[in-house]
Amino acid sequence: MTNGENQKTGSKKQANKQKKSTTEPLSNCPFHDSANNVNADDNTRPLESGIHQDFNDEMSYGDYLRLEQVLSAQQPLTSEHDEMLFIIIHQTSELWLKLAGHELQSAIGFIQAENFGPAFKVIARVKQIFMQLTQSWNILATLTPSDYLKFRDDLGRSSGFQSCGYRKLEFLLGNKNAAMLNVHQANSSAYQELSNLLRKNSLYDEVIIALTKAGFPIDNTLLQRDVSQAYQRNDSVLDAWLSVYRKPEQYFELYELAEKLVDIEDAFQQWRFKHMYTVQRIIGYKKGTGGSSGVGFLKKALDISFFPELFEVRTHL
Repeated sequence: MTNGENQKTGSKKQANKQKKSTTEPLSNCPFHDSANNVNADDNTRPLESGIHQDFNDEMSYGDYLRLEQVLSAQQPLTSEHDEMLFIIIHQTSELWLKLAGHELQSAIGFIQAENFGPAFKVIARVKQIFMQLTQSWNILATLTPSDYLKFRDDLGRSSGFQSCGYRKLEFLLGNKNAAMLNVHQANSSAYQELSNLLRKNSLYDEVIIALTKAGFPIDNTLLQRDVSQAYQRNDSVLDAWLSVYRKPEQYFELYELAEKLVDIEDAFQQWRFKHMYTVQRIIGYKKGTGGSSGVGFLKKALDISFFPELFEVRTHL
């Protein structure tokens, strides 16, 4: 065979190889599987035969989530476009608050039973919930002052200060204040729930009991205190945490628990700060619709610590 014939044969083989590679389907690649691929003619995705379509007698996604009720709960009082944003941000926040309360109550039960693994799991989830809540303020911050003022007066005296879900979290975390119950008197179920939580041990109360079970000497006056009052730092608790932090390998579960609590307070305070800053951005230093001083009142919450010894202990290490 001549050199010219060899070159022609080689070129033909190469062309056939290229043709074959472009026409044969690529195995194990779902994006090149003709049975699963998008219809190239009309840019649609074929409906698979196994997908159930008749829900006349079966529960659907919407049925399970009660979406008809949920999605019809947005009832603006004005025709202003941005009021829908305002409503949805606050309604979804209340759902996240409900989940956070659910998880914190589970965490309290786990710590009471000294079942620390599941407690770590749900506390970590609460941290992520607070981070999600913090992010939501970025969406609300797209509401300009002039647009908010178009419907703010229609809110009347309603205010986030009246949120039962938020107050529930504060009580569960130990920031107790009986005076806060007054704004919930018109809602008997919320008032009763918060009254019960006010008189029960908070998450930190149970953590301190866990310290005593581990052999740390905690003041009896603290263990027998009125738990309906706000928690205040205690030297014996600080000393216990100092021992834990100095020997984390020996007290690893308590050490890990302490760090999980710090995670919660960190995330919660970021949420509080972002709330305050968003309010400042939208209404400046006006009074709140519920009668508070507004930004000034929100700033005061940033000075409140749920677990004061866990931050002070770092100074003494």
